[in-house]
Amino acid sequence: MKTALLATVALLSITAPAAAQTDPRPAGNSAPVQAQLSDQTPLPSDTPWPGGTIGLNIDATDTARGIYRVQETIPVTAGTRELHLLFPEWLPGNHAARGPINLVSGFQFTANGKTLEWTRNPLDVYEIIVSVPQGAKNVVANFVHTSPVDGSEGRITMTPEMLNLQWEKMSFYPAGHYTRRIAVKPTVQFPADWTVFTALDGQKVGGGNAVTWDVVDYETLVDSPIFAGKYAKQWTLDPEVKLDAIADKPKYLELAPENLAHFNKLVAESDALFGARHYDHYDILLALTDRMGGIGLEHHRSAENQYEPTALTDWAAMDWDHNVVSHELVHSWNGKFRRPADLWTPDYRTPMQDTLLWMYEGQTQFWGWVLAARSGLQTKQTFLDAFATYAANYSEGQPGRAYRSVEDTTHDPIINSRRPLPYSSLSRSEDYYVEGALTWLEADEIIREGTGGKKGLDDFAKAFFGKTDGDWGELTYDFDEIVETLNGVYAYDWANFLRTRLYEPNQPSPVRGINMAGYKLVWKDEPNSYDDGRAQNYNYTNLFYSLGVNLSNSGEVTSTLWDGPAFNAGIVDGSTIVAVNGQAYSKEGIMDAVTAAKDSKQPITLLVKRGDVYRTVDIDYHDGLRYPYLEKAVEGEAGLDRLLEPRTS
Repeated sequence: MKTALLATVALLSITAPAAAQTDPRPAGNSAPVQAQLSDQTPLPSDTPWPGGTIGLNIDATDTARGIYRVQETIPVTAGTRELHLLFPEWLPGNHAARGPINLVSGFQFTANGKTLEWTRNPLDVYEIIVSVPQGAKNVVANFVHTSPVDGSEGRITMTPEMLNLQWEKMSFYPAGHYTRRIAVKPTVQFPADWTVFTALDGQKVGGGNAVTWDVVDYETLVDSPIFAGKYAKQWTLDPEVKLDAIADKPKYLELAPENLAHFNKLVAESDALFGARHYDHYDILLALTDRMGGIGLEHHRSAENQYEPTALTDWAAMDWDHNVVSHELVHSWNGKFRRPADLWTPDYRTPMQDTLLWMYEGQTQFWGWVLAARSGLQTKQTFLDAFATYAANYSEGQPGRAYRSVEDTTHDPIINSRRPLPYSSLSRSEDYYVEGALTWLEADEIIREGTGGKKGLDDFAKAFFGKTDGDWGELTYDFDEIVETLNGVYAYDWANFLRTRLYEPNQPSPVRGINMAGYKLVWKDEPNSYDDGRAQNYNYTNLFYSLGVNLSNSGEVTSTLWDGPAFNAGIVDGSTIVAVNGQAYSKEGIMDAVTAAKDSKQPITLLVKRGDVYRTVDIDYHDGLRYPYLEKAVEGEAGLDRLLEPRTS
């Protein structure tokens, strides 16, 4: 059979007419030929760094100028002629190559008191190659890491009141070895009288406000950031869990006992959910600030979190802002202990593959909200209003779902790196978080319905994440294990369910889980509490589901719904609405105009400025103000009510 096939191919190659070959290049022009590049990522070895323990000393006292001065001493073995140092590129929790090597400068390498030559690998600019002289026992690297001092430069990590030191952004590690096999002795000098919080072990304070910790492997060091500040307070939530807060001002650290109890209950509820702990101790690092950059980043034994300054003191009004703590806590189980096999890497040079982020982040998003409601860290109403906002987005606010799957958005951390987009409703963004959460809500309801309410996604969480209590290593998983564990809870065609919902574009609006849980999406003419809290804090007007825009307080268009009324009238991001129906723009004026148009046949007339050009735009819209809510659609207790009930007394 194979011989006949080859003969047929040969015959076709003889009898088929030769295709015309067209060379589009201008004749006679020079045309070089590319040689094969040696750019394949080399895999490291699971062996210790043979030189010994690296000394990492950081001076973090220059808070006025936002400068970290670093001295790193790397021991080398006899005969070493080149030292290959890597700056962390693929950062855990960032899901992309975002290591800010641009913020590291002032390199000087020495050995035995003499300056050494160094160069950068042009095919991997995160690699520095240092020439090592004969007889050298250590290479000493001196450089500075500069915190951005303005938000346009990147995330601000140091202010006169606080800092967030992330080791991977101000250190190099020797190439060729798993990072867990590289030993480091860290020391940091802080401003006088500052309090220092981190999950690192063996903290000791020496002279000159220098703080040291035990020798630690580089992977654990990177996974153990520091929050430090002039104004700080710590609460013990559990013998092994602490809440560590720093603030712009001391008044923001006042936490009423009844609200502190919600953090305590969060720990208890997470224990009840997962049935095991994957940390020996845990620090909830919390910055109450609008001066240092915002953050929500997971670690195994801690998490970096940021609240708005008044989030603790104005508890009820800031309820919308409390979710990041529960989300990042869940990551200790989902993302740190259990991790997609393609997202685990032996160092920070090996590329990460993000295809299972709908599990890593999507189910964390789901449990973060559920645990916040169960613990009272956020009210049930905030949960309902947030999920109404989510459902509305995928029902009416994202035409990009027609061509792009949820799974494809898992590549967005690499594709877009959270840069602003002109039409994000068409482009889509990191929707594996929220549409992932809605998918897991549907999975919960399928299990509840199929088992007569005896089981839910809680049972999956305990089976999948609750393995080997006390183990805070990494246990990887793949798609098949997710499906297998789901089937162990309730037999169903989970592979088809997940592939349809997450891997295929143009799916129906993901509200089936909400409907199965006894609620429905409805529309009202006032913002829900979650939308309203965010809009007030970030100073914008939400008209996304009416005119199809969000506006700043001055009338500038900050986002535009693809194919919405404003878009179809030619209004785009960066335009400014100067007047509404002949009156100077105001938030109240445009909202009143949208309301009035509901009972009128007259269009809403806008004077719009873009650049130096003014034009009058008529928008023929008459459906009034529209904001999403979830309303109960059944009598008595619904599935969603049961999902959000506390599991501990």
